[in-house]
Amino acid sequence: MTDIAAPRPDVAAFLGFLNGLEGPKMHEVTPDVARQMMVAMGPIAELPAGEVAVVRDIVIPGPAGDIPARLYDIKEQRGSGPVLLFFHGGGFVIGDLEVYHPYCAELARQMDIPVLSVDYRLAPEHPFPAASDDCEAAARWVAESPAELGYDVTGLVLSGDSAGGNLTIVTAMALRDRPAKVPVILQHPIYPAVSSSNDWQSMRDFAEGHLLTAEGMAWFYAHYNPDNADYRGSPLDHDQSGMPPSLVVTAGLDPLRDQGAAYAQKLKEAGVPVDYRNSEGTIHGYINLRKAIPSAQEDVTANLTALRAMLDTLLVRA
Repeated sequence: MTDIAAPRPDVAAFLGFLNGLEGPKMHEVTPDVARQMMVAMGPIAELPAGEVAVVRDIVIPGPAGDIPARLYDIKEQRGSGPVLLFFHGGGFVIGDLEVYHPYCAELARQMDIPVLSVDYRLAPEHPFPAASDDCEAAARWVAESPAELGYDVTGLVLSGDSAGGNLTIVTAMALRDRPAKVPVILQHPIYPAVSSSNDWQSMRDFAEGHLLTAEGMAWFYAHYNPDNADYRGSPLDHDQSGMPPSLVVTAGLDPLRDQGAAYAQKLKEAGVPVDYRNSEGTIHGYINLRKAIPSAQEDVTANLTALRAMLDTLLVRA
């Protein structure tokens, strides 16, 4: 066991509440019940969405049928420019547009670009690689500047948390290797799941009691059933050269912390411009916990301020 930093006071208070709840844990119930548990936690843990000029549900043609998505923009009208695609977390099993509605509204406000939240197919009904197939299809569709979207798209910014961090990376890899009409110019994976290995010190240190658990991770992967020889199952094990500039974020008390840090290092070694940030004293999932953990808003603002600065630098150079 390594020395473990203490949680922030608001994180400790939330963990005390969470760990004191009676009833089954998420990995002890069915996927449908787990999805309901995540939805029920929203009003307790997350801030309201707030005002955004445009919130519009749209449908993207996908490889196995329509993919629901939701568009956010703080401006009613906008000219040409980049669009940010957001892929939600939830272990490829839970999560949806509603759970991430407040965060995506905040993302649109702070980034001042259109944000498209993608409701990809979930396991176990749709196991690997359904989620990544949908996210890649959505990115390629946006790159074509479809009339339904209403923008002249000049580049793609990809972001997502946890499972969505994986989907961010593997979508960027797919478009690196088989380019779309416009490129991925920036990626922002947030505490991403990037490795098939559980042999990480942070996985041992935070195996239980910190929201995401080792048993929970095993439950998610058992339902998703990824092929770990495939780049989409374990992107850390595959070449990262030629990837877009990256802002990689982890949480200090997260089982996934060390694999996220290893991914940032792999990008650096591949010559990719990368900004790696670890939010000390907080837990996996904090971007959706801004009411329960008030300091999480500071983390989100710091992340998005850095991401916006990276985007501005790229746009000036272009």
